[in-house]
Amino acid sequence: MHIFGAFFLCLINYLYWAMRFSCILIILMFSSTFVTGQVLESNRDLDRKYLEDQFYFGLTYNFATNLPADVSQRNLSYGLQAGFIKDIPLSYERTMGIGIGLGYGINSYYTNLLASQQGSDVEYTVLDSDADFKRNKIATHVLEVPFQFRWRNSTSEEYKFWRIYTGVKLGYVFDGRSKYVSSSERIIFVNKDIRDFQYGLTLNVGYNTFNVHIYYALSSLFNDGVMEQSGEVIEIKPLKVGLIFYIL
Repeated sequence: MHIFGAFFLCLINYLYWAMRFSCILIILMFSSTFVTGQVLESNRDLDRKYLEDQFYFGLTYNFATNLPADVSQRNLSYGLQAGFIKDIPLSYERTMGIGIGLGYGINSYYTNLLASQQGSDVEYTVLDSDADFKRNKIATHVLEVPFQFRWRNSTSEEYKFWRIYTGVKLGYVFDGRSKYVSSSERIIFVNKDIRDFQYGLTLNVGYNTFNVHIYYALSSLFNDGVMEQSGEVIEIKPLKVGLIFYIL
């Protein structure tokens, strides 16, 4: 009986500590699961909060379309643009979204259409092909507001992906000048005939770093009714083609 009682007491003691250990183990397992779940949920939330392509820089060649008769482009007409775009995802996977931004653009248009001041007016004449001049251009400094519909196959961990961004770009020309330079004279003045408010369609397509940028103006470079000396209305519309680079 003494042996049985001692055995029974040892068994009871063993079961007590075994149950206590089991309870502690179960509590630790639940705690670990809860913490792990919180971390996974946090990581999931983090993955769903990444943004793409918020800063941009672009370089373009500027074509002057819809030129008057006998007017042609000369030299290298170029454009530079840079700015910030707020990325606003529309889909849960964040592959669809819109972008609204603010930027700054510099543009030049080299042609043989000479602008000269005549009192308070500006007169436009076509320079002969044998005219001796170094450069003749229209230069603009523009405050730009791009609006884009965006598609990309990116993830929070993938930085190389395809993108297609299309939309419109609004621009306010806060400085527009005509500049003519020859061996004998230099003429620079603020040209009030340049349209203040300009707008056009944009398309950006590419993979990773290099992306093709296209801008087609829906508005004329000059105000309505501006004519060259022959009486033909000047309705030049810029077409810009080049590269654009995006940075997070």
